[in-house]
Amino acid sequence: MKFVLAPDSFKESMTAMEACEAIERGLRSSFPDAEYIKVPMADGGEGTVQSLVDATGGRIVQCDVTGPLGHPVSAFYGIVGDGKTAIIEMAAASGLGLVPKEERNPLITTTKGTGELIVHALNAGVRSIIMGLGGSATNDGGVGMAQALGFRFLREDGTEIGYGGGSLSEVTRIDSAHVDPRLQGLQVVAACDVDNPLTGAHGASAIFGPQKGATPDMVKQLDANLARLANIIERDLGKEVNDTAGAGAAGGLGAGVMAFLGAKLKRGVNIVVDAMNLADKVKDADYVITGEGGMDSQTVYGKTPIGVAKVAQAAGVPVIALAGSLGTGVEAVYEHGIDMFFSIVPGVCTLDKALTDASFNMERTARNIGTLIKHSKR
Repeated sequence: MKFVLAPDSFKESMTAMEACEAIERGLRSSFPDAEYIKVPMADGGEGTVQSLVDATGGRIVQCDVTGPLGHPVSAFYGIVGDGKTAIIEMAAASGLGLVPKEERNPLITTTKGTGELIVHALNAGVRSIIMGLGGSATNDGGVGMAQALGFRFLREDGTEIGYGGGSLSEVTRIDSAHVDPRLQGLQVVAACDVDNPLTGAHGASAIFGPQKGATPDMVKQLDANLARLANIIERDLGKEVNDTAGAGAAGGLGAGVMAFLGAKLKRGVNIVVDAMNLADKVKDADYVITGEGGMDSQTVYGKTPIGVAKVAQAAGVPVIALAGSLGTGVEAVYEHGIDMFFSIVPGVCTLDKALTDASFNMERTARNIGTLIKHSKR
């Protein structure tokens, strides 16, 4: 027997690798001699760095960078086992969680720290970057990131603008004469699971600005500023980003990584599937087991279990999904390659209890699944 174990992390209770290990312990009670291929997964958001590092024998790198409010913060990124690729979650340096609720203001928050993570990774010798765009506190179109990499955003008098989406109203031209030369040849792919354009009613400012502290008046100002930036990018860099799907992700960082890094935007789970070579690993498997903390009707929209299931389905391998909670409409996953799903929570309990016992519950559920498979084969 060969089992491919490819779950996402179970937030606040297990990393994806810890979930793999718990599933393996449970299955081994019925199949002690089976082959277990552990593939800790993620969807491009929180946990992606840890999953790819765990899967490749890589390492986490800690460093201090400029936080969203311009103050130093402790951040991190990952380097995969071969040392050639960095995994960066922009939220680690420029995320909403780094800004107290009462201080959230996208007019002043900056992505400079994300750019500093890129510089740190370049100093470590990487030649490609996988970047997650979720969870931003910013609305600066990636200008702060670009400033850290040597781009200069100049006023009419030749001085450089400050931080934040509010300062974009002062930009008159982009000077790329002093850009870090190591960006030439750098391959960047960014995990983006939204289709929002940069500006307009469905753009970065209108849709995501309010959760970052933007008032209705701020939204109008920020949207106008991003439109101004897009026009200058097209004029000075020759790149049209305003209407590109995903450009509005992370306060316009989607547009920024395309304009300043030449990045390609892809669905997060597809990036991880490719990075893990999942298709090759499931080819001759008997079962694929995936899962995440909660599954419901929204799981079919780019979540890890569906990304895994599509790969397994193409190889004709049955898929079992495990989750902490099963919500309304979860049955939709049957139409997307998942053959059966189970909750690992044994009964009514508090959330704290469910989180504390997650590893034990996962192991027990996997043991029951293993027993069922063993008896069905008889």
